[in-house]
Amino acid sequence: MISVNRLDHEFVEHVPDDLVDGMLYISIPYKTVIHKCCCGCGHEVVTPLSPTDWELTFNGENISLSPSIGNWSFPCQSHYWIRRSRVSWARRWSPEEIAGGRQRDRAIKNEGKPGPRPEAGHVDAPKGRFNRLRRWLRW
Repeated sequence: MISVNRLDHEFVEHVPDDLVDGMLYISIPYKTVIHKCCCGCGHEVVTPLSPTDWELTFNGENISLSPSIGNWSFPCQSHYWIRRSRVSWARRWSPEEIAGGRQRDRAIKNEGKPGPRPEAGHVDAPKGRFNRLRRWLRW
């Protein structure tokens, strides 16, 4: 397994059947970003875009996703950030932290509005004309 530390991106309507390692596939019509796990295990990671799921930032060149990607259901249990098209590896979570994070995510979904997520960190907001695209992508 070879881990990925930098990601390319492609805006698509439909995600291809065969995903390429190191590529983020962004479907605006389906409000979804899909990629292969950055640890190299080969699992497909689906990140729905919504106020209660993930937020995509595109500055015209690079992609950021927030909050972090925690692949708790995969054997690898990888945990990383995608910031400015780079992968920043995060520490491994304990089973108790995973259970607590899942419980918070369920509560956020049930309320229908985003809330604070301990695993979420600061992603710099784009400046100037990119703010319009960012707001548009946030729905």
